[in-house]
Amino acid sequence: MQHDRNAQRALYYKYKDAMYTLLLRMLNDEEDAADALQEAFIEVFRSLKNYRGASSLGAWIKTIVIRSGLSKQKSLHAFEPISEFIQDNQPITWDENLTGEYLEKAIRKLPAGYRNVFLLVEVEGYTHREVGQIIGIAEGTAKSQLFQAKKMLQRLLKDLME
Repeated sequence: MQHDRNAQRALYYKYKDAMYTLLLRMLNDEEDAADALQEAFIEVFRSLKNYRGASSLGAWIKTIVIRSGLSKQKSLHAFEPISEFIQDNQPITWDENLTGEYLEKAIRKLPAGYRNVFLLVEVEGYTHREVGQIIGIAEGTAKSQLFQAKKMLQRLLKDLME
């Protein structure tokens, strides 16, 4: 399939929408998401010969796409320093009137590091260990960033819904 353009096109069309959505959530910019998607699929097609079937093809592609998004963020210097940590131990609660629109807006306002961990764990279903391996952080750091992301989301949602 590596040199079969019809098979490559079919593979691209099968996965492009879901992968673009993930990248858009990560990067918060349509052009950057489109660029990262293109770079990811170039890498997918180059690396098909290395695919061993240890995971599903979709999961393998998603890993490449996530790495492409992280690379794009780094090239854009999108990892903002996080100066504000919430130190209280109050339980995280969500308003029952919360809509997907509010949540999407709030997620987009998260700093990139928090947003990535939140999306990979809560939306994509990766474990903290897997997120740590993909992003290159310790498992404990992934857990901490997820906790902080949820706390920040709670505050952002409260502000958006008022």
